[in-house]
Amino acid sequence: MEFSFDTRISQDGEAAISVSQTSPVAERAAEAFRRAADLFVSQPEWGAFHREMLGVGGVIRQLFPSAEEMKAFEQSKEYGRLQQMVVQLRAKRGEQPDESLEPTRVITVRLPKSLHEALKTEADDLATSMNKLCISKLLQAIEESAIPQKSSAEERAKQMAELQAAIPSTSGE
Repeated sequence: MEFSFDTRISQDGEAAISVSQTSPVAERAAEAFRRAADLFVSQPEWGAFHREMLGVGGVIRQLFPSAEEMKAFEQSKEYGRLQQMVVQLRAKRGEQPDESLEPTRVITVRLPKSLHEALKTEADDLATSMNKLCISKLLQAIEESAIPQKSSAEERAKQMAELQAAIPSTSGE
């Protein structure tokens, strides 16, 4: 366990020193933020920033190689700040990455009509395009529990029973 020291001078000239423990993940999160800030200053195209920082071989994947470490980093304030850097770069340079720096790819996603309509309504409410909205949603970290996993019929039945047990009865009993 490492320690960090923070010195602050109050308006009346009093000095205060606080000591706090820092975890290895917190140290790497601070390092990730420093490296992201260094890159951000040069105002790269957002796709290049994402590739260098969050891409498969990027800084973040090198600093947080395991799924557990990555999940912990995604809960940090540094990750939130890094996401804001991506937002700022996207706003400055537009929605599409510069094709000369990195080719774009197109994906097709099958989804129910009602979900498509909800996304369209959300994009309209936010005065943005479906493409910008979907890219924004894809850039966000999600909980693993929000992704359906293959499971046996027995596991699915148990999960369904747990969900149904959590629903309050509406029969007036």
